[in-house]
Amino acid sequence: MKTKQVFVCGFLLSLTLCALLFAQKRFGVLRVHAAERKVAQQPPNIIVNSNPLPKDTRGITSFAPVVKKVAPSVVTIYSTKTVKQNLSMSPLFSDPFFRRFFGGPEEGGEEALPPGPRNRGTRRPAPPQQRELKEQSLGSGVIVSADGYILSNNHVVEGADEVKVALSGSDDEFIAKVIGTDPQTDISVLKIDAKNLPPVTITDSDNLQVGDLVLAVGNPLGVGQTVTMGIVSATGRGLGHQILDYEDFIQTDAAINRGNSGGPLVDAEGRLVGINTVILSPSGGSIGIGFAIPANMARYALDAIIREGKVTRGYLGIRLAPEISQSMARAFGLKERAGALVDDVMPNSPADKSGFEHGDVITEFNGRKVPDSRQLRLWVSQTPPNTKANFKIVRDGKEQRLSATLGELPVQRLSGGPGAPAPQLEKSSEALEGVEVSDLDARTRRQMGIPQNVQGALVTSVDPNSTAAEVLHQGDVIQEIKRKPVRSAQEAIDLSEKLKSDESILLRVWSAARDGSGGGMSRYLVVEPDKTATTRSRDRNQ
Repeated sequence: MKTKQVFVCGFLLSLTLCALLFAQKRFGVLRVHAAERKVAQQPPNIIVNSNPLPKDTRGITSFAPVVKKVAPSVVTIYSTKTVKQNLSMSPLFSDPFFRRFFGGPEEGGEEALPPGPRNRGTRRPAPPQQRELKEQSLGSGVIVSADGYILSNNHVVEGADEVKVALSGSDDEFIAKVIGTDPQTDISVLKIDAKNLPPVTITDSDNLQVGDLVLAVGNPLGVGQTVTMGIVSATGRGLGHQILDYEDFIQTDAAINRGNSGGPLVDAEGRLVGINTVILSPSGGSIGIGFAIPANMARYALDAIIREGKVTRGYLGIRLAPEISQSMARAFGLKERAGALVDDVMPNSPADKSGFEHGDVITEFNGRKVPDSRQLRLWVSQTPPNTKANFKIVRDGKEQRLSATLGELPVQRLSGGPGAPAPQLEKSSEALEGVEVSDLDARTRRQMGIPQNVQGALVTSVDPNSTAAEVLHQGDVIQEIKRKPVRSAQEAIDLSEKLKSDESILLRVWSAARDGSGGGMSRYLVVEPDKTATTRSRDRNQ
């Protein structure tokens, strides 16, 4: 019996040893793989705090008191403007039957030119027949004073013939007067003839932090006043000047849709922190990426428009690179990527007179560290003209200090608000008579596909009966007049005033590709004067 027990124990021991050898041979590989995985995927070092939340940060169950406070200050804005539509846009209007009722060019689609030295009996296309349509748009706004001042977006009222304001919780509608607009920040200031209105409380938007809770109020898609909730996703956000010239957006995931434009973004106490302006969305609806103009920026525009009728900005006269890459920072001898790189210096500008050069990197403005070009643009623009500003720059790897007395930023004519006239090149030159130009801005470049390196005056309109219409078209950019560079509409006007009325004008013009490919090119063109007009002018002067 004892022998049998010893045999069983020996057998079990042998079996155990075999199992251990097998396991070591098989699972040793698994331990190696596990070790390899441990090296490749190190777990993050997380900080754990298991302490309970303080009572004063527990979730709020209702924002009804905040909404009740803010809602009366929010208005709906209806704007109407007249637009012209070419009848030739529809193939129906090419049918003679429809032309009998709606009008249009006669057979051949051309009209005879009057006899003259330029046409030699040729024919030119007749101008397209047009009809006027009333276009209506919807937006929101917020009352900022008891006597009827309202903040909204420029794009809500831009070009409007009539603007109406409907108060919250009331059937009352008022015809609003557009006191002024600031297209570069998308702000408009309206005024209605009413008293004892409930104004919103404005707070310092610089105190806003990522994670703060915010509410968006407006009239999205015309469904009626709507409140949405979210948090501040980011502050100081820029979109590379794709939307506005001056961008310092508050980003939020509070739902913003069409119709919310111009409405308020408020904090948890119902104080105004921003004006809702734009969303990023492939579908056109909210996907949680919305942007608001900070209340401080809106208030700056509000005060300037009410005080002066326009927003006056400081002007240095430099063109900045969008960003400084890592390789650029090394090439310019920078310790970090912060700063604003000067791409170009405008002739006779405050920067030119103060010794700025292309290739300079501006690292400080009035004692404040410059994080990027977007922030520098904001600071300079919000500094009053004729103010002396101090800069620290890096040039050839060495720090220097410069001072400049800021000028006044020229008005951007193209988007100058309702009724803003475009300057015309018609004061001295018969050859350029009937040509309207404006400055280039970020929105125009985006809409027309004009590259950033193209500088000049944008042609916004050409009289079809002018001599310039033979070579210039709407959307062209005049870069030079008689071999002299043009960097703005005002420079184009100044140069045109020096031209003789009967001389041919050499222009260098950038034009977009006519095939719609999205490209463009610069070329030299000659505009001949209208000899008949010149003769008539001389006859009148005799």
